Amino acid sequence: MSSITLSAATRQNLLSLQDTAALTNTTQNRLSTGKKVNSALDNPLSFFTAQSLNNRSGDLSSLLDGLSNGVQTIQAANQGITSIQKLIDSAKSIANQALASKNSTITTPAVIGSATGTATGAYTAPTGTALSFSFQLDGGTAKTGSIAVGDTIDTAIGKLNTAAGSAIFSKNAAGTNITINSAAADVTLASGTATGLGFSGASDITHTTAAAAVLGPDATRTSLATQYNTLLKQIDQLSGDAGFNGVNLLGGGGTNKLNIKFNETGKSSLDIQGVDFSSTGLNLGAVPTTGTGANFQADTDINTTITALNTASNTLRAQSSTFGSNLSIVQNRQDFSKNLINILDTGSANLTNADLNEEAANSQALSTRQSLGISALSLANQAQQGILQLLR
Repeated sequence: MSSITLSAATRQNLLSLQDTAALTNTTQNRLSTGKKVNSALDNPLSFFTAQSLNNRSGDLSSLLDGLSNGVQTIQAANQGITSIQKLIDSAKSIANQALASKNSTITTPAVIGSATGTATGAYTAPTGTALSFSFQLDGGTAKTGSIAVGDTIDTAIGKLNTAAGSAIFSKNAAGTNITINSAAADVTLASGTATGLGFSGASDITHTTAAAAVLGPDATRTSLATQYNTLLKQIDQLSGDAGFNGVNLLGGGGTNKLNIKFNETGKSSLDIQGVDFSSTGLNLGAVPTTGTGANFQADTDINTTITALNTASNTLRAQSSTFGSNLSIVQNRQDFSKNLINILDTGSANLTNADLNEEAANSQALSTRQSLGISALSLANQAQQGILQLLR
């Protein structure tokens, strides 16, 4: 090329065409990629700043899945509480029905007498649970009450006489066994009451009249007690099924908790502690089918159950409020993260994205400029073409 001599005008036009070609390549690259900064060579500051913004946006985007799972886990737990509350309400209804039931059956009494009789066995204070007693005078309305855990023989006799309305119960000379002294009326002890007070059977009391019919177990209450126990099993099953993606906030306390991260460093997060909302966790015991307090037969046992149900209901409502507050926090952070991701992406785009309208206009201008450059180069070469004509 050094052996070729070009005029100054020709060289200037060649440089102009080369610049135009370079600008055209740059413009076409921006139009094809949509970016004005494609590498650190284009603009180091804008490139690395945009890369940092994109990295944080990607980190926050990956956390959105965790936030979404957290929302669903809390909603699953809250739905479980709502369903358990309905079962609690059903259990309350059953207990209230049992309390109102008077459909007792007629059975033969366990112990009956009208003279004197002393229990074969010594009186022993109830342990663990109270002794619910029931007895009748002359086959009339059952006299009921409860002897508390640890009550002495004197306290127990006082409660029996209060229920009877007269002093027909006392203790023997040794002060260890309960004695019945009723010359005016036949005394009928229910089986559980007789055993609990130390009477071994009818032989412990002198009989003067035939055994009278007495009210036995309430069949309706027995059936309702069975229904109540079935509901408790359903509460256990429902609390175990209220999980989402392997996390169950109703399946037990302790280590059963949900941790939700709000930022890429983990410094911003929320711990939601799980609870035990099984029947055991709610302090709801099954109604026994035998022994003291069996089958909802005593009003005191039913009232105790209703109190426990009311407490469980209050516990459910309080925890529902807690979960609702946590859900509000997580949803708020979820919306915040989405908006922040949009801000980061927009900021990155502002640094690197090309204005396609501007680049399209530049492309048209460069095309015109290239055409004009070619025409100028042709004019610059006309002098040499004139010499060529002379040589011909």
